[in-house]
Amino acid sequence: MPNSLAPKLVAEFIGTFAFVFIGAGAAVVSGAAGLSGITAIAFAHGLTIMVFAFAYGSISGGHMNPAVTIGVLATGAMRFSDALGYIISQCMGGIVGALLLGAVLGGTASGLGMPQLAHGLALGATMITITPVIGFVVEAALAFFLVTVVLSTAVAGRAGNLAPLAIGMTLTLNIIMGGALTGAAFNPARALGPMVAIGNFADAWLYITAPLVGAVIAAFVHLGLTRLVREQRMIAQVAGTPAE
Repeated sequence: MPNSLAPKLVAEFIGTFAFVFIGAGAAVVSGAAGLSGITAIAFAHGLTIMVFAFAYGSISGGHMNPAVTIGVLATGAMRFSDALGYIISQCMGGIVGALLLGAVLGGTASGLGMPQLAHGLALGATMITITPVIGFVVEAALAFFLVTVVLSTAVAGRAGNLAPLAIGMTLTLNIIMGGALTGAAFNPARALGPMVAIGNFADAWLYITAPLVGAVIAAFVHLGLTRLVREQRMIAQVAGTPAE
């Protein structure tokens, strides 16, 4: 393992470990009943990502999510071998975080914050059930939003030192919207950790693949917009007029 990669993998392991331990722990402690519970869970996840992105962003980029890593890889901003190492470290961090949470809570009866599709969710006068297809769309969309912000701020460097704040707030808003529907993991490591600790892999395919699909779409959209902006600037320069 190259010496330059080792600290990045350690940073990704620790960040994802903390993310699952705190985020999933908050889901157990706070519960998901009502907006107040979901908001507390959302901020627990968002603030954890934000502070560890501030802490480790200069080391590894602060991905802490295989979907983010896949999105960065798809834009050509990192090597495949590095991305593979990141994903393995993230998944291991998520599993260790969930195992420690189970030890702290005295077992897995609490569910350890494992994401689940909603069944019989009351929304006003309507009761809804989230099917796997709808759940896939929700998880992919939430991952798309997160990876779009990561690529547009941290990777493109447009937000400077405030990139972790933008990323953390995006994650928080995603969970406030999708928490009651799918558990709003949009992070294969966040979903896989509790699943491994409990031994329950219900809808694992959805929680692993949907965020990756959303991430790839975000990467392609990011590349397309970047190319379009570059072309507009080149045309403006040739025409001798300032680009908008």
